[in-house]
Amino acid sequence: MNYYRIFSEFYQRAARKMCFDCKDFIEEGSNILDLGCGSGIVANEFGKFFKAKIVGADIKDQRVKKIPFAIIDGFRLPFPQDFFDVVLINYVLHHAQDPISLLKEAKRVSKEKILVYEDLTEGFLSKLICQLHYFSYNFLFQKSRESKINFRDDKNWKDVFNDIKLKLVFEKEISSFPVKKKLFILEKPRV
Repeated sequence: MNYYRIFSEFYQRAARKMCFDCKDFIEEGSNILDLGCGSGIVANEFGKFFKAKIVGADIKDQRVKKIPFAIIDGFRLPFPQDFFDVVLINYVLHHAQDPISLLKEAKRVSKEKILVYEDLTEGFLSKLICQLHYFSYNFLFQKSRESKINFRDDKNWKDVFNDIKLKLVFEKEISSFPVKKKLFILEKPRV
């Protein structure tokens, strides 16, 4: 948790920028799940920016911001179907043991939109930095070597979204150097 406290100002600035990235896709007063919320800093900023009801969920409690929170197992979410207006998944899928199951659960609990930020393994440098990120994250946070790496490239993520019937309605490149980062805005099919 000290890591989050040390870098909290950096995370707050990044979260504020994310709010602006997402402003055309989240209505004021929305009910938002921050899936894999970590410190809760991003969720807290989204709550303030969108005047939203926020709930954070993660496999362990590392919050430095007081937000409503639920512990999850990384596979199933303890919320009813269509409970949230928006599910935010912020640089989390590459840490998940089963990112596809987690996306399916996000789809189940979301009424309509899922916002995914991810690092993409495109190019040698990007792949190398993603690999270093994986090892440093495991060292700092997981204290384990058992987790696997789930970084993917742009095409692979789009194939995953398509396979689980999430419609890609918007995408934005957030950064291209040294790691390509992208925001994907996904919608559930209308029934």
